[in-house]
Amino acid sequence: MNGDRYDDDPHDHDPHDPYDDDLSGEEDRGEEDRGDEEFDAGILEEELRQAAAVLDPVPAELQQIAVDAYALHDLDARVAELTFDSLVDALPVRGLTDVPRMLTFRAGEVTVDVEVTAQGLMGQVLPPQPARIEVLGGPRPGSPLMADDLGRFTGDAPPTGPFALRLRTGEAVVVTEWLRA
Repeated sequence: MNGDRYDDDPHDHDPHDPYDDDLSGEEDRGEEDRGDEEFDAGILEEELRQAAAVLDPVPAELQQIAVDAYALHDLDARVAELTFDSLVDALPVRGLTDVPRMLTFRAGEVTVDVEVTAQGLMGQVLPPQPARIEVLGGPRPGSPLMADDLGRFTGDAPPTGPFALRLRTGEAVVVTEWLRA
């Protein structure tokens, strides 16, 4: 049966023959052409992340659970409870705008007073002592701040979104509750 498509050489391919199926899905190309098809996996990953964020966003409750769990990733850390928040506990003063937010956290004998403004953070650790303070804003380590011998510290960048503070004073580690800026 000469001329039948089954008798042809399997490597012989006619692109104009409607009955000639190339099952490999590829045309025979030289090695130099295959390099053009390579793609950047980082770009693809970012596009997939953006599509997932739009098509299947993470529920707010699950995000809050993740943020709360991250606050406890230092198992030896004590959690400093919010005892004062000027947005909730202070009386509003008429006519004042851009008022700093005052926060007080307490963990046992350690108290942390923090003032949050558009210019950054300012605070004090009580009893006065040197401390290393990280401003946490997600899964990455935060920007470090150093408290002086009087426990005072300042930061130039105001927190955006949910944030917490991690204090390291000598051997103790204290993590504050998470708040929205």
